[in-house]
Amino acid sequence: LCLNNTEFVSHAILLSFIGHPEIFPLVFTTQTQEIFNCRVDVDVTEENRFKLIKKEDIIEDLKTRAAVSDFHPVKKVVLEYPGEELLVVFDAEFQYGQNFYLVATEEAKENLLKLPEAVEEEDDEKDDDENKEGTLEEYVYKPPVRKPWVSLGSEKEVEEESVKDTVKKIKYLISRVRRKFGAPVTFTDKNASSVKDSYIECTSYQDKTFSIKLLEKDVGAQIVPKVRENSTQTKWTYPKNAATQYFPREFSDEEREESLSSKKLKEFIKSVLLRMEIALQQNEIMNVFFDDWKALAEDESSYGGKSDVYLKEYQSFTDLHYLKDRTISCVCWHPNIYGIIAESATERLSYDERVNLSSKLLLQKSVILFWSFSDPIHPQLMLECPEDIYCFQFSPSDPNIIAGGCINGQVVLWDISQYEEKLQNAKASASGIKKTAVNLPSFIQAQLSGTEPPLVRYCAVSSIEYSHKAIITDIQWLPDYFEVNRTGATFENRAEICVQLVTCSPDCSILFWDIRGTKLPVQPLSEKVKEEKIIDVLPDIPATFKHLDLTWKPLIKITLCKSDTSVDYSPIRISLREQHYHYKTPDKVQSLNKLEVLAKESPYTEISVPSGKNLRVLENISTSFFAGTEDGEIIYSDWKMEKDGDSGRLISQKPSQKHTIHDGIVHTVQRSPFFKDIILSVGGWNFAIWKEGVTSGPILQSSCSAVRYTVGHWSLTRPAVFFIGREDGNIDIWDLLEKTHEPSQFQSISISMITCIRPWIASAKQHFLAVSDDSGVLHVLEISWTLSHPSSNEHASVLHYFEREVKYLKYYEQRQEFRARE
Repeated sequence: LCLNNTEFVSHAILLSFIGHPEIFPLVFTTQTQEIFNCRVDVDVTEENRFKLIKKEDIIEDLKTRAAVSDFHPVKKVVLEYPGEELLVVFDAEFQYGQNFYLVATEEAKENLLKLPEAVEEEDDEKDDDENKEGTLEEYVYKPPVRKPWVSLGSEKEVEEESVKDTVKKIKYLISRVRRKFGAPVTFTDKNASSVKDSYIECTSYQDKTFSIKLLEKDVGAQIVPKVRENSTQTKWTYPKNAATQYFPREFSDEEREESLSSKKLKEFIKSVLLRMEIALQQNEIMNVFFDDWKALAEDESSYGGKSDVYLKEYQSFTDLHYLKDRTISCVCWHPNIYGIIAESATERLSYDERVNLSSKLLLQKSVILFWSFSDPIHPQLMLECPEDIYCFQFSPSDPNIIAGGCINGQVVLWDISQYEEKLQNAKASASGIKKTAVNLPSFIQAQLSGTEPPLVRYCAVSSIEYSHKAIITDIQWLPDYFEVNRTGATFENRAEICVQLVTCSPDCSILFWDIRGTKLPVQPLSEKVKEEKIIDVLPDIPATFKHLDLTWKPLIKITLCKSDTSVDYSPIRISLREQHYHYKTPDKVQSLNKLEVLAKESPYTEISVPSGKNLRVLENISTSFFAGTEDGEIIYSDWKMEKDGDSGRLISQKPSQKHTIHDGIVHTVQRSPFFKDIILSVGGWNFAIWKEGVTSGPILQSSCSAVRYTVGHWSLTRPAVFFIGREDGNIDIWDLLEKTHEPSQFQSISISMITCIRPWIASAKQHFLAVSDDSGVLHVLEISWTLSHPSSNEHASVLHYFEREVKYLKYYEQRQEFRARE
């Protein structure tokens, strides 16, 4: 790194203030720069960075604009400042995280103001010295003189810390007969148990070398006589105080010695010694106190002991205005608030119909509706959408942050932290409605009530130029313990906040997004005026992701290329291995406080995409994923980018596996919540279960159904159970421990097609299943005890079943190869 003298001295002094309390980074908007005459590249530049602002002007600005003022975060510092003028420095290189920073002490202000004068004087002196030396004599190099080394005792510490072998190493020499050198070797299969001495069993034993002999031990023992209580049927006429004292009968010393040395006692000990050893060994092998009858009864109840195995209708939600002639595309439960569920809807139109009716669709409002169990008639909240939302997800770190995928390929972000209290108090606000609307149909109640739920506008929309070119069919947040860079490498996430998400679309691409964004370009004055006008018109828009609006670009773009043709895969659903995150409890989530902490560590206005220079690389994070395509294919690939051998550019890896199992669009690719390497895929007329690492195909594949499958989801509590929705409005309930060739139960939910299934654990005794249909109705079903509570050994039984299927698949492949050789 080469710097001239001026830059070197300035960097040295500026770096001395890092970590000191007198430096306060600030963000100056265009309006603030014009008010205080500190416009970037006009009033302040990289050469002239300092600007003195009167304290009175700053206080006047705080009174005028209040919380909108950029000095509001340092209001206390400004009011307590002793001087009349405060120093503001233009931070062009974003050294402290923002475009300006405030100096809060007089001493620091004087040091910074004297800095340019001292640097200029030093540069002038250095130039004079160079001119003199150039005219008088040439510079002669003098090599450094070697000095003797003086020991200060460090070699002793190095000697003590060095590792030395204290045990002599054992050497083994393995050889064979010379006449067998170079001879052909033939290997055959042999049963080890049929040949004597073919194998040696190495059982565990106690090594006396590592056992410590106990020379002395203090033991305290207390002998208590055995007490027995008896009662008789006596008439208790009146209470009476009484006390009884007794002494146990004990052997004398002579009797004790005689009993211990008797022949009868020795014979008794010899007779029971063998039985005692066997009993002790059995206690080590198995738990003798295990209640077999209780476990047997539990297994019977799990496998149909109870007659109630159906899904009970708990509640249903619909809206005649926003959900009329629409299909529900996605359903999500609120992670922390009981009874709050959100849904999005899209128009039931084909691509050609959508193009023809594009002008009419622009006039219709697309929203995401929030419903509450306490008020099934009116939505509690509505999220405004630029286009129809096909999928959305709550942030695992802060459920107030929601990310959604539009039908036009853009990614949208919302912030509902201002309405969190309203959602929590939804039950109280709905009590008055229930009193006035009793025994009335839902559509009449909706017409009588004219209350409109709050409408929350989106915070940011991705740039349409760099977004997907088709509908976003799946969106997922990356876990909070790692993040990726532009090459796809994984690094530790020190903030432990989910800041990245991944989307897929039939435009043959998978995009990774980072909500921290990149540095914004300098806008022209005309665009700044327009932006200020927009802000004045829409004051209720949260400014959480203002830096991303219409400028948000993806971090990575992965293209799923086919190796044999020029056509690419069209992913509909994806499943990452590292997506088993758990939503945090409400006491750990403080709405936007986490994002505010993240803003201090990695400012939004700075290029905060991880570079990997200061972060630890996580090698154990799997970057592989499964994807289901529009043509019914299941592919297995890796999101890490690799360099092209010819051009040297970073390109996407080609999928390592490709299987055509489904005869239609793959609607579901989901990992089991109990086994990370087990994946369920649903599409066309069948479903399949895959095991990661098995490259030959699925370990279980269903036969063709009479009706097309539309969606599927694993049970959150039972490893052997999963639900599959069908086109005729029915749900198939599969239990692998009961049946594997057909569903163990099926139930009719609606007369329309099932579009989405989402289970939710409300409590240990209450489990729900949200099911949406094509007619815009959201059904909430209560899962019965049998379908929600697993047996004691269900996890091990299902794991054994999957392992048995893998062995059968390998045996089938071996038989196929054997038949081919024959």
